[in-house]
Amino acid sequence: MAHFLLQASYTSAAWAALAREPEDRVAAIKPVIERLGGRVVTGYLSFGEYDIVAIVELPNSVSAAAFSMASSGGGAIRVRKTTPLLTPEEARQAMQLAGGTAYPVPHALQSELAQEAANLVASVGE
Repeated sequence: MAHFLLQASYTSAAWAALAREPEDRVAAIKPVIERLGGRVVTGYLSFGEYDIVAIVELPNSVSAAAFSMASSGGGAIRVRKTTPLLTPEEARQAMQLAGGTAYPVPHALQSELAQEAANLVASVGE
């Protein structure tokens, strides 16, 4: 199953409602994620740019998009972000695949990179 980081910020109306009637919003999303074939791994209320964060497992990106659409349509979320996550093994596999692609660096960038490398080597020798 795929892992996703969910981040959301509530509207001021949502915060006012939660202040009047506090509830566990991580527990509230659990049945929704389960109906989409996934599970909530962990979740937290936070402060800063996002008010709630959760790591969930879902079958695929379509299920993640469905959750995003459903949660955004309720009117309580001002901003939301869904980030696909890779396990260390998936990241290693991706790096291995990337290493074999022979992706060409733009020609204009090659000279800049060469100059940066030369500057780095010179600074190490000082």
